[in-house]
Order: sequence, then structure tokens, then C-alpha cells
Amino acid sequence: MRRGNILAFMLAALLALSGCGAYPADPEGTLDRVRGGTLRVGASPNGDWVRIPAGSDTSPVRVEGIEANLVERFAQQLGAGVEWVVGTEQGLAEELKHGGLDLVIGGLDDKTPWVSHAGLTRPYAESKDQRGNLHKHVMLVPLGENAFLLELDKFLLEEKKQP
Repeated sequence: MRRGNILAFMLAALLALSGCGAYPADPEGTLDRVRGGTLRVGASPNGDWVRIPAGSDTSPVRVEGIEANLVERFAQQLGAGVEWVVGTEQGLAEELKHGGLDLVIGGLDDKTPWVSHAGLTRPYAESKDQRGNLHKHVMLVPLGENAFLLELDKFLLEEKKQP
């Protein structure tokens, strides 16, 4: 290889590598904003996964259930408080898409129609419905917020390992 070609190759490689920042990244800074701050969570009632106790229609909203407990522990790990917003899946998915929420729960599975509005965690639990159909449960996060998604996925994986 000629000296000029080597220099050109090295320059191209240097330029390509200089564009590589921390990966994964959050273009909107979700993980950094939530850590030590507030995790804004949309909750859609769905059986044992997400329950809204009677009398919770006043502020602050109370949310209970399997996923609510997971979210509380995740927030605690991040040193964050939780701000709950109760609504329908559709309304919460829209709010997530437009930046008003950091996370949506509601017993959703990996076949959720909101995949165009949100990123999905890896399935972290399975259940069967009355017909015997298997459901792989996921949570929704803002599209592109990959550092936040990775942190949540790692948390859910560790929780899954717990007895």
C-alpha cells in the first residue's frame, strides 16, 4: 500500500471512530433525567399486572400490582421517585410517543400494537390466558432511548433471576 493510501485510510478510520460516542445513548436523555429525579409512568389497569385501588382518582395516584411493584423497585434503584399517570393503553402510548412519559405498563405483551409508538423491553414474564394462549410480557419505553431501555432490561433480567 502506498504511503498516501495508508494516510487516507487512517484519516478515514479516525473520522469514523470520532463519531462513535457512548453507546447505547438516549437522544432525549431519559436515563440521566430520571436518575435521582422522577420516573413518569403510565399505568393501564389490567388484572394482577396493574391495579388502581378504589379512591386513587385523587392526587397522588396509587398504583398496585406485579408491574407497579417492579417499577417502584426500578425507580428506587435509580434513586428516583415515581409519578403515576393512569389511562388507556392508547392514550398512554400517545403520551409516551410525544415525550410526556418515560415508561408504560399494563400487562402488555410482545404482540402489542404500540410497537410503532414505543420501544419494548425484552419479555420478562410469561402468562397464559383462559384459552391457554401464551403471553410474553413487556413494558413500553420511548423510541430510541436505548440507554434507558438497556438499564430497565438489565433490572428486569435480575428480577427474573430472584426466587
